[in-house]
Amino acid sequence: MGTTSLSSMHTVRSLADHVGGTVLGEGADTLVTGINDLSSALPDQLSFFANAKYEALARASRAAVILVNPKDSSKFSFTRIVVDSPSQAFGKIAELFAPPPIRDEPGIHPTAVVAPDAVIGEGVSIQPHAVIAAGVRIGARAVIGANSYIGEQTVIGQDSRLYPLVTVRERCIIGNRVILHSGAVIGADGFGYDFDPKTGRHAKIRHTGYVQIDDDAEIGANTTIDRARFGKTHIGQGAKIDNLVMIGHNVTVGPHSIIVGQTGISGSTSLGSYVTLAGQVGLAGHLTVGDRAIITAQSGINKDVPAGAILSGRHAMPAREALKHEALGRRLPEMLERLKALEEQVRSLTDSKKANS
Repeated sequence: MGTTSLSSMHTVRSLADHVGGTVLGEGADTLVTGINDLSSALPDQLSFFANAKYEALARASRAAVILVNPKDSSKFSFTRIVVDSPSQAFGKIAELFAPPPIRDEPGIHPTAVVAPDAVIGEGVSIQPHAVIAAGVRIGARAVIGANSYIGEQTVIGQDSRLYPLVTVRERCIIGNRVILHSGAVIGADGFGYDFDPKTGRHAKIRHTGYVQIDDDAEIGANTTIDRARFGKTHIGQGAKIDNLVMIGHNVTVGPHSIIVGQTGISGSTSLGSYVTLAGQVGLAGHLTVGDRAIITAQSGINKDVPAGAILSGRHAMPAREALKHEALGRRLPEMLERLKALEEQVRSLTDSKKANS
């Protein structure tokens, strides 16, 4: 269902001005009351075209106006706003039609449990049944969601938001404007054991470190980030981590990296800046991934990755090479039939030669 707000209506021309775009086609004065995807957009809504495989949907769309890039603009005759990045422009326009933000009233709910020595900044909102343990410091205007737990001596920065049911264990450091979505667990014990052959048991290794999450990072729902065995597990500034990601002890995630859902990173692995890990990537421990490397979905990494590399596949290799392997794999049945035919031809020639000798 598209987003529509009667209090947020704009003309095509005003929306183009808002994103620095150019209107082509008729309808510059058409009133736009909402946004939607190409297939569902109504005649008073805006959509965007940023992927060639959706060209047929763009041509059939009923949208009042569609955001397109300069390269694709000449393909179409419908009313369009030409911008360098339709996706980014759509994001800016979406802000105009979004519902008003939820207002979190400052103060401590009567059912919350707050330690007497906790330091609570100005304008902080602590919601029902949250628990704030001893020695915690919470910066101004932070929001601690209902049923969340903040462990001893943890620091939460200004303007950070913890949605309901977040757990931040003891001595962790959360920066400013950090977002932790529901179910995130920050600072659980790392997965570390030593096997004792005398007892036949796995002995737990105590993890005395902590987790540090720098400013403007965002952590998805039900993602877990383990505390370090010693020192810190470190999530860099502006990193964006999706839902259901597992980050092991002593991992470093560089600034502005992107980690997509169901990825797992084993202990002591280090990611550089602007690294992208697509969905269901698995990284072994004690690896180094260089700046701006990209690991495609469902890849497995067991060796260091140089800066700028693009790797794919179960035994991750350069993406172009991985695509060749995949293409060859799909042709194996055909190649097997050809091999059988060639063997039959050789057999027939051999039999014929024997018969004539």
